[in-house]
Amino acid sequence: MSDTDPQPVPEPAAGPPRPARPARSARQTLGTMLLGFEVIVVFLAALVIWGLAPTENSTFDLPPWVALAAGGVLIVGLIGTIGLLRFSWGFVLGWVLQVLIIAAGFLNPAMFIVGAIFGGMWWYGMIAGARIDRDRTAIADPGKEQE
Repeated sequence: MSDTDPQPVPEPAAGPPRPARPARSARQTLGTMLLGFEVIVVFLAALVIWGLAPTENSTFDLPPWVALAAGGVLIVGLIGTIGLLRFSWGFVLGWVLQVLIIAAGFLNPAMFIVGAIFGGMWWYGMIAGARIDRDRTAIADPGKEQE
């Protein structure tokens, strides 16, 4: 055998096959997309609220940096909820975050509008996603959607 001959490539050890990952539900997919967009909006809103906050006699007598801290906590909550949407209680947490975003309107009234728009999209995504999931189940396994 010469140095130019190709060396045999060892085959990877064959272990037990990984179980197939369950398909994501439509509710989970829509919720993930919406929460991802909300991360951007909340970041920008926190900057706006911080930038518009007066240094004296601010809303609720809070220092301006509270807007950034609260926005950061809300952003971490949104990102964490994206990963928790695989559990049914993750959707409840998504509703809680929608309420908190609407409540940010007390700091900047424009957030009432932004929060209502995203809350409506969240509501529609949950309704439409559940309907799509029911239809998929009916097609894949007739009779199971009645359970």
